Amino acid sequence: MLATSRFADRYEAGHRLGLALRDHPIDRPLIVLGLPRGGVPVASCVAEELGAPLDVCVVRKLGVPGHEELALGAIVIGGARVLNDDIVEELRISPETIERIVAQEERELRRREELYRGTRTFPALAGETVIVVDDGAATGASMRAAIVALRELGPRAIIAAMPVASRDALKMLSSVADDCACLITPDPFYGVGFWYRDFSQVPDAEVRVLLADAWRRWETSAPLLAEVKS
Repeated sequence: MLATSRFADRYEAGHRLGLALRDHPIDRPLIVLGLPRGGVPVASCVAEELGAPLDVCVVRKLGVPGHEELALGAIVIGGARVLNDDIVEELRISPETIERIVAQEERELRRREELYRGTRTFPALAGETVIVVDDGAATGASMRAAIVALRELGPRAIIAAMPVASRDALKMLSSVADDCACLITPDPFYGVGFWYRDFSQVPDAEVRVLLADAWRRWETSAPLLAEVKS
């Protein structure tokens, strides 16, 4: 039963998530934002299924020293920071340690923003419905940080979307997003990667290609759509 619940890879999961989102009452204009790196392949398929533009929202997890897979929080371009207070208190992580981790991850954040976006500016989100997509949520810290930052840009609504999430993560995200879309919330959870047969790391080059292709397609089709609407 577990095997049939697993996704083949991020692309299959993204198409399934996109099809599920078609049944959501989503106001337009609409934009899909992928969280790199693993969320971008999923988001590219969601955008394709919804006929929506794709972009990227760079967010960095703040990993616990020595246990970097465990998130004590996350940061986003623009300065938004979200901390998991329970983990910080339980592990007695000092403010000095947090600042050191933040400084390190901010450097990587800026590097990836330039790598993925180049000179392209971040899209205007005022009045838009924004679907924020990741390949899964264990704690939800990264997506929560993205949502907090994106709120400042005045979107009409923010939908958190992912193929798989822990029940705790989905509950937390439901408290900060206007809506959530998730295909499976298994219990026990085991971790995001368990629910993919292929969960290999997504290279930066793959993210860049997906974004470039999506931008090119949308810039070509947008004038045609405008003519049809007029």
